Amino acid sequence: MRRIRRPSPDRGTAAPRPARWRRPAVPLTLLGLGTFLLVLAPLLAWYVTPRAAVNPVAVDTTAVYTGRGSVLDTGRIATVPNRRITVVQRVRGDVRDSERGGAAVWDVTTTVDTGAAAPVPDPHGALEFTRTRWVMDRRTTAPVHCCGEHPAIEAEAYLKFPFDVRKRSYRWWDESLGAAVTLRYGGPERVRGYTGYRFTGTVPPARVGTRLVPGRLVGRARTPWVLAEEWYANHGVELVVDRRTGRVLRAQVGPRRTLRAPGGRKDAVVLLDSRRLTSTIPTQRAAVRQAERDNERLRAVGETLPRGAAVAGGVLTVAGALLLALGGRGGRRSGTPGGSRPVLTE
Repeated sequence: MRRIRRPSPDRGTAAPRPARWRRPAVPLTLLGLGTFLLVLAPLLAWYVTPRAAVNPVAVDTTAVYTGRGSVLDTGRIATVPNRRITVVQRVRGDVRDSERGGAAVWDVTTTVDTGAAAPVPDPHGALEFTRTRWVMDRRTTAPVHCCGEHPAIEAEAYLKFPFDVRKRSYRWWDESLGAAVTLRYGGPERVRGYTGYRFTGTVPPARVGTRLVPGRLVGRARTPWVLAEEWYANHGVELVVDRRTGRVLRAQVGPRRTLRAPGGRKDAVVLLDSRRLTSTIPTQRAAVRQAERDNERLRAVGETLPRGAAVAGGVLTVAGALLLALGGRGGRRSGTPGGSRPVLTE
């Protein structure tokens, strides 16, 4: 009868370790990196992008509008036609109040005067001077009533529109009227080679306040001073807006300001009347350049990076899984004990 004699292990040989699979590091690294990119892609598109599309706080811009029209010459006390009219609008952000209130706080000064397209030395001496504080939600551009807002603005748009402008009507704040005006969508429009959405509207005559003037100015020669009624209208408002950012690329307005005698039904004197005041070419170019920069940034965060992360993540995940599967099939067990095979003896 044959017996199996097993060789005795060498005394210097360590005891064999339990068998285990050798898992390659490269497939696991590819699999982990791919999974991370697949998770990152929707985060960029759905979480980061809405938070990147916010209205800025530290702004300091100047927009100039020019045209021709009739203005009241206070020296001659008569309305003079075909005069050059310049509107200068400066917007400055109040960073401190913005941080306190959690909203974008913009201070807006607007001067209307005759002459060159440059701010007058003393804006209070201009033909018309207004100061506004606009407070808005940084993401939605909806009005926020805090931080010394003046006046209480109730509109969807003013100096800019909300992000992702739609093909619908918007309620736009008319500073001269002191109320919101409906602007209707009018199709695409190109401004300096850049395409935006066009919105238009008009403002019928409306009483906006009173002004103390000589009686003879409004047909009351026997009365030295009269508290005349001030009326405002707009022949036409036309705004071309960037679709993604809501930035106004080009603006055109046709303001008309008149005075009426108390209780009068007809205009007694024209203070300002222009069919068209349009933003200057430098103002349009600056708006287009800023819109292009903002669009590139939002497009990178919301489209380019998420798509790239999704594609790269998918490729890396598949590659890592395939390498891991192939490595498991052809792998060897480690820790196989050494020594000679069993010997069959008589």
